[in-house]
Amino acid sequence: MKILVLSKRQYMGKDLIDDRFGRFRELPLELARLGHEVHGLSLSYRPRSTGATLDLEPSRDGQVLWHSLNLVDGFFPSLRRYFKRVRHLLEDFRPDIIWACSDAYHAIFGYRLTQQCEAKSVIDLYDNFEAFRATKVPTVLGLFKHAVRGADGVTCFSRRLAERIVRDYPRTKPTAVIESGANTRMFRPKDRTLCRQELGLPEDAMIIGTAGALHRSRDIQSLFRAFEILAAQDRRLQLAVAGPREKKLRIPATPRIHDLKILPHEQIPAFINSLDLAVIGYADSAQGRYSFPQKAYETLACRVPLIAAAVGTMADLLKHQPACLFEPENPESLAAAVRRQLQDPVVLDIPVPTWEALARRLERFFTFICKDHSAAG
Repeated sequence: MKILVLSKRQYMGKDLIDDRFGRFRELPLELARLGHEVHGLSLSYRPRSTGATLDLEPSRDGQVLWHSLNLVDGFFPSLRRYFKRVRHLLEDFRPDIIWACSDAYHAIFGYRLTQQCEAKSVIDLYDNFEAFRATKVPTVLGLFKHAVRGADGVTCFSRRLAERIVRDYPRTKPTAVIESGANTRMFRPKDRTLCRQELGLPEDAMIIGTAGALHRSRDIQSLFRAFEILAAQDRRLQLAVAGPREKKLRIPATPRIHDLKILPHEQIPAFINSLDLAVIGYADSAQGRYSFPQKAYETLACRVPLIAAAVGTMADLLKHQPACLFEPENPESLAAAVRRQLQDPVVLDIPVPTWEALARRLERFFTFICKDHSAAG
């Protein structure tokens, strides 16, 4: 198959091309390794280098040609350049599938493109886009829902979200659950002391922490409040955080909280492995209820104990491990879960899907769409 991937360039606090990061980098590359011809068009909402970039790993087969454009050098001139590049790709590449990813704008645009060519439209929902700011713009939510209803296929990153899309939009055409996985060559158990030395963390402390977006949607304030409760009871306990944060976020000023800012992606495995306990938070919100934090699988792959807010897919994943769950937006419940896990750590034996396995599932879905996209799924 010939597959054209449409995606914004920055997501989850990382850059698809510069950081070689995440779902929209890993799945296309694995599809290329399966023998498909894959091109990508990434639209940056920030100034970045533009042009064509060949994404490959010398030790493994497969490559993806990414075309990058900026949407900052004058809005309408930028859009004209983007549309021109897309038209050239459609004429020269002639894709079988257009996989529109990353936000509502790309979903709308990808669906409309397939009305002008013979490619099949597949929209990817890696989160609940209704909770994003983009869908608050007048008319965008209606156009987005129309695109999702009409697309030949939809891929969702969690079963909860897929069930909601089929039920509420509604959808009668095929919908598949394609989770976000973990690079198990990168995320694996490592020596805790060496990881702490690499990051400048105290070697003899008991450290809990979280990596990822430090936002209200992740209920970061509950973690700070829970740490305050726990720190007053245990002098050994320290907290480490890393990731992009909201401008108004105020991290408590204490030597027992280590703010590692935004770490390079290749250092995240060291961060996770440096922890005695990883904390995965989410508020009970429109985003949280349909969430699946990728950091959960990365933590499981590192064999590090974790606790998580009992909301969204994490509540389903850990339903047989209630000691590893805490009530969202409840610092006392979070603090109690930390105590339980530090006193009697549980390393969860939950299978972690690899990007390779997920790409094979995505390949089967794309093949089905191309052969019989009218059948119910």
